[in-house]
Amino acid sequence: MNWIIELLTQQSFAQTIIVFGLVIALGIWFGKIKIFGVSLGVTWVLFVGLFFSFLGVTVHPELQDFLKEFGLVLFVYTLGLQVGPGFFASLNRNALVTNMLASFIVLLGVITTLVLCFFFNNSISIMTGIMSGAVTNTPGLGAAQTTMTNLHQASEATSMVTLAYAVAYPFGVFGIIISMLLLKKIFKVNIEHETELQNKLANLREDRVISKHLKLENHQLVGKPISAIFEIIKTPIVVSRMFHKGTIITPTPKEILSENDVLLIVASKTTFEQLHLLIGPESDMNLKTALDSNLVSNHVVVTNKNITHKRIGDIPEFNQHDFTFTRLYRAGTQMVPNGNIMLQLGDTVKVVGTKESLERISAVLGNSLKRLEVPDIAPIFIGIVLGIIVGSIPFQIPNIPVPVKIGLAGGPLIIALLLSRFGNQFYLNNYTTNSANLMIRELGITLFLASVGLNSGSKLAAAFEGGNGFYWMGLGIIITIVPLLFVGIIAKHFFKKNFFEICGLLAGASTDPPALAFALKISGNDIPSATYATVYPLTMILRIIAAQLLILFFS
Repeated sequence: MNWIIELLTQQSFAQTIIVFGLVIALGIWFGKIKIFGVSLGVTWVLFVGLFFSFLGVTVHPELQDFLKEFGLVLFVYTLGLQVGPGFFASLNRNALVTNMLASFIVLLGVITTLVLCFFFNNSISIMTGIMSGAVTNTPGLGAAQTTMTNLHQASEATSMVTLAYAVAYPFGVFGIIISMLLLKKIFKVNIEHETELQNKLANLREDRVISKHLKLENHQLVGKPISAIFEIIKTPIVVSRMFHKGTIITPTPKEILSENDVLLIVASKTTFEQLHLLIGPESDMNLKTALDSNLVSNHVVVTNKNITHKRIGDIPEFNQHDFTFTRLYRAGTQMVPNGNIMLQLGDTVKVVGTKESLERISAVLGNSLKRLEVPDIAPIFIGIVLGIIVGSIPFQIPNIPVPVKIGLAGGPLIIALLLSRFGNQFYLNNYTTNSANLMIRELGITLFLASVGLNSGSKLAAAFEGGNGFYWMGLGIIITIVPLLFVGIIAKHFFKKNFFEICGLLAGASTDPPALAFALKISGNDIPSATYATVYPLTMILRIIAAQLLILFFS
């Protein structure tokens, strides 16, 4: 039996892997426990690691450091791949106000942290840990630790940052939820009334992609090709079906228009104001349900890598006359397809055409979900290498004694965001299924949390002996609630955001999935998740940068 005792107690690679396995497994199990319907999830891995370390369990230090850094890289990189498409899609006029409010929450959190730091004469490193825990942002903790290491600060100070984070985190989760409930009380929100109002507003949104049947009554267009309409209307439109000379067809841009043609057009809602003036009024005819039509529609998934680095207009197979692309769905957004768009793996295209043409175009696009289940690992690791290189570039900033690096938390995140949007142009297909992305992401964050917990728990008793632990909790609650309530009231009164949008805003600005789950539960719809996805990517970047800047400029 001595060999078992030695295996579990003597520092070695095998012993370290066993300890990490136990910490992660127990943390995941405890993470399923819900208190008042809310779970802390994977953060329990950190608490179990702290407990093991508090009991005197030690592991191989070099392997522990490797697992911490590698876990952080895996987490932030796969996170960037997931939120990247949504991040670039959210950079439009409609999302500007929402992202501005989320950025203001981050700024207020930093200001509140600095005020508490100087008013109570606290260490900025401890306050950064409290801030990261109070806003439930683990990558911010990793960024702060990396920055402290680059500045050659003592490992003891790094451990105290972890303790401050761990103490503030649980109250951070509940603080976000408490903020939502307080705002519900302040605004006297009636969920049913709010839902009705939101449904009415959704139908009035100007950027919605809709379809209408228009009857051609403009005699100046008769005898001209459909492309004449495209030349006048500068925004993307699609003519998916057309009643022409007694038959229903999928027209090409060269199709010659005739009097009383009926065109089924897909475009943004605002574009139809011009289309009505140019073409004519709405028709009573419904080409979608016409019994004499041989056209069908289907949703096809892009799984063929060979077409993902080319413009739609440059692919010969797409220049046929018996089908039309009518909609493109990517990362939760809906677009009108046009020749300048480059398809990405995982895109879903709505195609209208004959049965034979749909079979042919499905083969070109791929439409093989099984093919997407096998991720291409090589581009992922190339991206990680590029991210580490970018994160290691030194920047000299005035009044900072050493060059600044964005580190392992910033570099891979930035590269992942860029490759998720532009990688196809460089033949780097970074697409992964949601399940594969989540698997790698959870593996990375659990390795990171287990490592920081095992490294810091030995000082846990000292943190509470002098009352510091309870003191940190109080400061964390202030950092959590004050910015959220302030911006929530501003969003309601000045920007007329509804309660569901505000809940998604608060959860996204705090990068907190449990808070989003609570928001979805009380709202009974998916509106909070849409706002959450809009602000999450930018907020994540700002949280990481904020934690680094606090250490750089005030330590």
